[in-house]
Amino acid sequence: MTAKYIREPERRLPVYGEYEVVVLGGGPAGIAAAASAAAQGRKTLMVERYGFLGGMGTAAGVTNFCGLHANVHGDIRQVVHGVADDLLARIDRLGGLNAPHLVFGKIKAQAYDTAAYKCAADDLLLGKGVEILFHALGAGVLMEPDDTIRALIVETKSGRAAIVGQMFIDCSGDGDLAAWAGAPFERGDGAGAMLYPSMMFRLNGVDPKAAGEAWQSIPELMDAAEKRGVHFPRKKPVVRPQKNPIEWRVNVTQLKSADGSAIDGTDAAELTAGEIEGRRQAVQFFNFLKREAPGFEQSYIVDIPPQIGIRETRRISGHYQLSGDDVLSCASFPDTIGVNGWPIEKHVAGDVEWLWPDIPGSRGFNHLPYRMLLPQDVRNLLVAGRCASMTHEGQSAARVSGGCFVMGQAAGTAAHLALAGNTELVDLSVEKLQAQLEQDGVYLGRDVT
Repeated sequence: MTAKYIREPERRLPVYGEYEVVVLGGGPAGIAAAASAAAQGRKTLMVERYGFLGGMGTAAGVTNFCGLHANVHGDIRQVVHGVADDLLARIDRLGGLNAPHLVFGKIKAQAYDTAAYKCAADDLLLGKGVEILFHALGAGVLMEPDDTIRALIVETKSGRAAIVGQMFIDCSGDGDLAAWAGAPFERGDGAGAMLYPSMMFRLNGVDPKAAGEAWQSIPELMDAAEKRGVHFPRKKPVVRPQKNPIEWRVNVTQLKSADGSAIDGTDAAELTAGEIEGRRQAVQFFNFLKREAPGFEQSYIVDIPPQIGIRETRRISGHYQLSGDDVLSCASFPDTIGVNGWPIEKHVAGDVEWLWPDIPGSRGFNHLPYRMLLPQDVRNLLVAGRCASMTHEGQSAARVSGGCFVMGQAAGTAAHLALAGNTELVDLSVEKLQAQLEQDGVYLGRDVT
């Protein structure tokens, strides 16, 4: 009989380094957190599992910034600024940024080239003085008796090591650091159902003239094919051109486990099955496009990204949970750290459901409160990005890159201010935080009702 457990001998861990601020995860939240902390002069380390930054935007091939804009009483405008502006400008200088495009006629998103994003993010963090440790997978924490994190444990090609820090920011997407530290968290909608992941892919060799506005006609082609018995993993595909119009991104797959529920992005076995199924679905849909969509006859798959795109796993239970009602009612909070203008986007079984605030009758965005970055039971930890404190519906809106930039910049700035004032994160002056964020270009959304 095979043993269920093996005891690992105790060992001494080398200390990789000591830092004032340690950020785990290099997606939009992590980029903004590390850049803002280092810009204030803090000795900051970015820890990232891959050899590049960008999070789901590069590792999962999302190739599209959502949530940078809001529909403010009928005027679609960019509402996420600060570090995001710096990054966008660097991507643009590399020739990798599309002009914003309309989504459903109600809001805008902005596509980018993943290679340009990777290079721009490197340049941004190094320019701010951030130290970067790539190919380092977070593996655990060492805690002090007073609910303070002493060190983050990482696994690297050089071996296991400890990173000692004063402030930690969890931008892992999965709330890994928070969970290891003992912070309470939730999953899914209360019944365990999470947003379904997707496997993105990109095509080259598309004839843009023949393809035209294919994003309008492809759903009709799918409907006709389904009447002939063809099955697609989900409705409402995203098939749009990149900066070079012969290259298109495709977002149409949906990945489920054996019982029909969403793949669990914290389960290695389910992730493995999801990667294989995602590539199978990508090839299947590519063959459909090549066979039936005008302009795609000579196209080919140029990229399937390193991993499937995870939308939801753990969400911490913080000092406030952003809710779906907050999104739809365009809620205001006195401790606003920025805004979210993206609607509720629920990836449910076989489909995507959209719920919008009153457009154009409302200001089209909700405040994001500082309290949603504060986990329970851990003193020197902030959590930013899709694993911050939100309900299932609230997370389906604010998880996108715009909200993540906002949360990350606020987390990095709060870490700096807490260190500067020798202050507990929960006792931090919100007025000082807001003043610093506005000084650094962040839009707090207090001028529109």
